[in-house]
Amino acid sequence: MPPLLGPDDPPPVTVHNREGKSPVLLVCDHASRAIPKSMGTLGLDETALSRHIAYDIGAAEVTRHLIERYDAAAVMSGYSRLIVDLNRDLEDPTLIPVISDGVVVPANRSLDPADVATRLDALFWPYHTTVAAEIARLLERGQVPAMVSIHSFTPVMNGFERPWHIGVLWDRDPRLAVPVIENLRADGRFEIGDNEPYTGHDCDGSTIDRHAVAQGLPHLLVEIRQDLIDTRRGAAEWAGILGAALDPVLADPMLYRVQHH
Repeated sequence: MPPLLGPDDPPPVTVHNREGKSPVLLVCDHASRAIPKSMGTLGLDETALSRHIAYDIGAAEVTRHLIERYDAAAVMSGYSRLIVDLNRDLEDPTLIPVISDGVVVPANRSLDPADVATRLDALFWPYHTTVAAEIARLLERGQVPAMVSIHSFTPVMNGFERPWHIGVLWDRDPRLAVPVIENLRADGRFEIGDNEPYTGHDCDGSTIDRHAVAQGLPHLLVEIRQDLIDTRRGAAEWAGILGAALDPVLADPMLYRVQHH
């Protein structure tokens, strides 16, 4: 089977600001809508590929602002989640979606095990190996990293208008999530989702579960409504709003400890 990525394709994962001094590690699982040249357009038109089904609109730009705010390293994906979703367990049926928000993905129909393995080897494992390596690098430097994962969500899903401006997903570890939710609510201007529009419970195999929960690292997954961050100005504004809520929590040196909950 020919390789998925060719010499002219972008890398499957990129680490930004690797030498940053901060113990914060940013991750962006759905940063890009790129598709390998060998896969064409997956059988989809430009309208579909510009939607949230292909990537988390605005998430990469928010992440870039947070890199600068904290002098933090960031691991960012290089390809569309329609090829393989990096934030999924290997047994999850949406790992390689055949249908996403009502849109059929023709290239994902009738894949055999070899096709799946090719996608995992080219995109999934390089990303997770890189996240693991960045955590190991920070630990070797004497820093217990706090992982912050940046995502965005669509304002309407399955006909339901989502009222939240921003959501915080978490399960058993309250160290980052609880005070950040409190700080966001104290702002008074926004509707804050506590495990909305998705839940952080039972997210086995997700990036946060695979890397942060397993090692007892403080962590947080943030979902920002995409219509708020689909411009550079909006992304900068919401990076500032999130940053203001994160700043006092990340400034506490007692946060950076290994704790299993």
